[in-house]
Amino acid sequence: MPGRVAHARVIDAPLDVAAHLAAVEGPAVGATDVFVGTIRDHDPEATGTVVGLEYEAHPDAEGMLAALAGRIALSTGTTIAVSHRFGTLAVGDVAVVVASSAPHRREALESTRALIELIKTEVPIWKRQTDDTGSSAWVGL
Repeated sequence: MPGRVAHARVIDAPLDVAAHLAAVEGPAVGATDVFVGTIRDHDPEATGTVVGLEYEAHPDAEGMLAALAGRIALSTGTTIAVSHRFGTLAVGDVAVVVASSAPHRREALESTRALIELIKTEVPIWKRQTDDTGSSAWVGL
């Protein structure tokens, strides 16, 4: 099964996990792996309880995300659907989804893990975290 990217998006709208799973299904698929990153209520860098995040994305972020997904898909033979959200998100909201499918589990698992790690280090998306004390700070710059 050749690698391909079903979609790679950076959007200001809620992410649909089921749509990502549907995008990577097919008759040759024996394994599907999915990562769903949600906003949590705590962080070591926060003074109090985290109440939300604001993500900002560089205009080239979607293209960079697509290129990274393509590189991983090609090297692993997987099909990938990936999206990252920007804008204001509350605790519990989905910020990122990576779905990878392959004939076998090893490639699907490796693909998802490799891509989420690259997203964190290579895609120009930044987050500002706000806590219940009213403090806010940029994280991971």
